[in-house]
Amino acid sequence: MKKISKFLPSLALVGALSLVPVTTSSLAAADTANYQELEKFMSVYERVKANYVDQVDDHTLIKGAIDGMLAALDPHSSYVEASDFQQLKTTTDGNYGGLGLSVTAEDGVIKVIAPTEDTPAWRAGIKAGDYITHINGELLYGLSLDEAVDKMRGAPGTPIKLTIVRSGRDKPFDVNLVRERIELRPVKWEVKDGIGYLNINTFSGNVGDQVKSGLLSIDKATGGKPLGYIVDLRSNPGGLLDQAVDVADDFLDSGEIVSQRGRDKSDIERYYARPGDMAHGLPVIVLTDAGTASASEIVAGALQDHRRALIMGETSFGKGSVQTVVITGPQSALRLTTARYYTPSGRSVQAGGIEPDIVVPQLSDPDYKDRPAIREADLRRHLLAQSKVEDKLLEKDDTTDPRFAMTSAELEKAGVKDFQLDYAIKTLKRLAGPLSVASAASPKKLR
Repeated sequence: MKKISKFLPSLALVGALSLVPVTTSSLAAADTANYQELEKFMSVYERVKANYVDQVDDHTLIKGAIDGMLAALDPHSSYVEASDFQQLKTTTDGNYGGLGLSVTAEDGVIKVIAPTEDTPAWRAGIKAGDYITHINGELLYGLSLDEAVDKMRGAPGTPIKLTIVRSGRDKPFDVNLVRERIELRPVKWEVKDGIGYLNINTFSGNVGDQVKSGLLSIDKATGGKPLGYIVDLRSNPGGLLDQAVDVADDFLDSGEIVSQRGRDKSDIERYYARPGDMAHGLPVIVLTDAGTASASEIVAGALQDHRRALIMGETSFGKGSVQTVVITGPQSALRLTTARYYTPSGRSVQAGGIEPDIVVPQLSDPDYKDRPAIREADLRRHLLAQSKVEDKLLEKDDTTDPRFAMTSAELEKAGVKDFQLDYAIKTLKRLAGPLSVASAASPKKLR
């Protein structure tokens, strides 16, 4: 009810306009301009209703008008009904039938932002930056994003064929998949060479508790003596703000985690860490890439600003806006961008992203040089950051770097399947070498 109540005063004001006399010329001018715009809308609505070649019901026309209004704002505001409403709920809950893809639309074409790990799309080798042009041979050009997503989702066990265009490939190619019930395992943990590894795939409803459980399990598995931690946020499209705050809090003792700021200067909400670092002050590396977005950028930005972790990998997606979901009916909801968020130092990552402290390309991906990264700044009508942000869409460096000279084939022969993770493990072992006696029982902080 708290979120819904924010919208009630403006609705009540509209209804009361006819009862309150206009007392100033400025108010009268504003009202006149508003009514002129509404008259334009009603004129078009009535003309379409009366003269369109096929009879169209009111619901279709009003729904289309709402969709167009929100599409004119930014890529993340939308209005959903019926099946789309159920998809919104199940995606937030981390359970739906489909392929496991985060996608966006641009110029009538569907672009892949990132596949989710352990899903049909991920196992089939679909990659960030791929274009999906056809589904089961049907051209997608001109469909809305919601319509294309609806075609990709379906009953678990049903087959689907995607036609993919990938930079660096001469011809399009088909990928055959089988839809599955996407029951995301948002957090997975293991111990690699004495290092606690946390892979966070999304920020759905219970991620904070699962991260805490993973950290405790790593302590138990290492006898309370991990060398440090790697938090893998690659291809994590984000999720719930409170879960991002909870996860960042696990690695911080105090200080601000994130602030969200609305339209008015006074509309600022800040979130702070509570005492207690579950990582015991041990070194932390956070892995990011172009698919690291939204809530995962909140975590990366907070740990970077507090000098609590090294950010390694590639510049993140750059989605620095907050969406509020308002239930407007039994089967409908408005998802509206209501604020921008800022890191503890006051940085807006909107359209710029989190830049890594150590840039590490994914050399084990043979297509990484030719495949463009898709980020927030590539989306039509993306919000502008309210601070100067240097926007580097691609990390390109023509200078030969001896650290990154191996090819994907050479890495595969050497048994390295994930170069970024391998590089992070080796870096953390060097960082933790002199402090290997640090443990959960006797924490020692880096100085």
